[in-house]
Amino acid sequence: MIIVGPTGVGKSALALALAARIGGEIISCDSMQVYKGFDIGTDKPSAEARKKVPHHLLDIVDGAAQFTAADFAALAFNAILAIGRRGGVPLVVGGTGLYFKALLDGLFPGPGRDEGVRRALDREAREHGLDHLWKRLEAVDPIYAKKIDSNDRIRIVRALEVHAVTGIPMSTHFGRTQSRLQDYVAHKIGLQLEREELYRRIETRVDRMFEQGLVDEVRALLASGVDETAPPFKALGYKFVLRFLKDQIGLEEAVARTKIETRHYAKRQMTWFRKMDGVRWFRADDSEAIYAHVEQNLS
Repeated sequence: MIIVGPTGVGKSALALALAARIGGEIISCDSMQVYKGFDIGTDKPSAEARKKVPHHLLDIVDGAAQFTAADFAALAFNAILAIGRRGGVPLVVGGTGLYFKALLDGLFPGPGRDEGVRRALDREAREHGLDHLWKRLEAVDPIYAKKIDSNDRIRIVRALEVHAVTGIPMSTHFGRTQSRLQDYVAHKIGLQLEREELYRRIETRVDRMFEQGLVDEVRALLASGVDETAPPFKALGYKFVLRFLKDQIGLEEAVARTKIETRHYAKRQMTWFRKMDGVRWFRADDSEAIYAHVEQNLS
């Protein structure tokens, strides 16, 4: 079972209730919840929730590690197999579209790192800015460029590296791949809300994160030796706290800008998931209709 939707829509709460109802276990499809210690800013499931229902792919790598879509696909597939062997129902839940794509559609093996190409791209980014690389990517692979954030340095550099080494766009490579789940039926549920209600929930969630101690969490992570350039610090819940701690912006601005960027992110997520094949969409608060749909498909 796949549950998708924008941040703040209520995926985790639904998955928890649904898993308890049908004997399921939850596999987190979130690119930031994999990191240890990054709890409040990623809205990680509580210890109480994890006691009620088994959760997978949470707290599995250190903050300095690079965790990729390919890593996720491999670990999620293994978790799906293990849950099935126990007689449970795997629920893959989250909002990281590229990770879902990696699991459902597959990822091409790709060439290894080419350090010469990487150095050249890094130098180009320093001299001309990341936007320059983004425009290059749009020129050689407009399909893939539309699917990633224009500030996602890691994926922009990787896509340009792949194109430089193979002469083939990343999107073309993806089109030639096979899914690990090709022999399985994946029932896909999408959660949605009216924009005003979703934005209200997002703002409430951001306020809660700061009230729960997000700033102190960031201070503790930095004090423990996690570098501010670590991948999870690029997440929405952290980037403006870092700027606040460096006295670049005030706390009120950090909260406001986190809300704005989270709303923008939710919009991009919906654009991505609307293109996903086979999703049955429900209002996020229509739990009875969702339960009926799930039980019908599992019977």
